[in-house]
Amino acid sequence: MILQSLAGLPAFLVYFCTGLIAIVAYLFVYTRITPHNEFQLIRDNEPAAAIALGLSLLGFVAPLVSAIAHSANVLDCLIWAVIALIVQIIVLFLVKVPVPNLSARIAAGELAPAIWLGLSSLAAGLLNAACMIY
Repeated sequence: MILQSLAGLPAFLVYFCTGLIAIVAYLFVYTRITPHNEFQLIRDNEPAAAIALGLSLLGFVAPLVSAIAHSANVLDCLIWAVIALIVQIIVLFLVKVPVPNLSARIAAGELAPAIWLGLSSLAAGLLNAACMIY
């Protein structure tokens, strides 16, 4: 009975590791594209940066979860993870339209622009995740 329960462990490990790799890749790419240094700001105890990055990460992970649950294989999952990353980058640029100097304002510790970016990223990610159910 225990062996039957563990039969899915290899697939779990493959998809879990794939998800972790996708998250690390997302954080690497996303933090290189933004003008402000999120990790330095977070190390400096800047809540605005943590809110914006944390919510954008959730906006990426939501479609990643959907891709893991619905993909045909690991390659399919990775393709949809790249699409989720692209969506998040598009959102980053779109939310700058109504809020000038978004990155500078987040770096200065302003919470409203950080919440705007973060929740916009999360909303786009949830929409993205829903669209991946095929």
